[in-house]
Amino acid sequence: MRDIVIGMSDGLTVPFALAAGLSGALSQTHVIVTAGLAEVTAGAIAMGLGGYLAARGDAEHYANEKTREEHEIVTVPEVEALEVQEIFKTYGLSEAESASVVASLRQRPADWVNFMMRFELGLEEPDPSRAWKSALTIALAYVVGGIVPLSAYVFLENAHTALTVSAAITLAALGVFGGVKGRFTGVPALKSGFQTVCIGGLAATAAFLIARWIS
Repeated sequence: MRDIVIGMSDGLTVPFALAAGLSGALSQTHVIVTAGLAEVTAGAIAMGLGGYLAARGDAEHYANEKTREEHEIVTVPEVEALEVQEIFKTYGLSEAESASVVASLRQRPADWVNFMMRFELGLEEPDPSRAWKSALTIALAYVVGGIVPLSAYVFLENAHTALTVSAAITLAALGVFGGVKGRFTGVPALKSGFQTVCIGGLAATAAFLIARWIS
């Protein structure tokens, strides 16, 4: 869901802002469509690559921290045992109550390492295939989002008319997407939808005014 939100929100906003900006300077919709498709392609690749590198970075960070913990429970087990007790203290357990758990963990090094990774460092082992899944999800979501604002320019010849239709379609899509995102993130649907519409609308308005001013 996080990857879909990243890709879709940028896919709806950036090509919309680009098309709106070009509409302030150009009247040929085919030029706007060409530029928009080029941006969608480049944006999908860049966003997908960013998602891939971020996921790979998470996996590498987890692996490095796990190696460090495996080394520490061998070289400084007493220090690690004290850290476990400190963790249990935050949950209200006494030293005597946590002592038996600590002793049990010391007999199971693999479980001890996993315990430290989760409760000391707050890290969950990432899915080995997450990097590619994240890249593809973000890229595809970006493409789907980018097609929405450009669709009006494909079927209409007048750039200003296409801009009006594109704005209506895109803002509606932003509102629906924001509402759905809010349902998944726990934010009220109307609030999330309104925030998403405002961000997309401001981006497009700024790009349109800048292009009109330059031209």
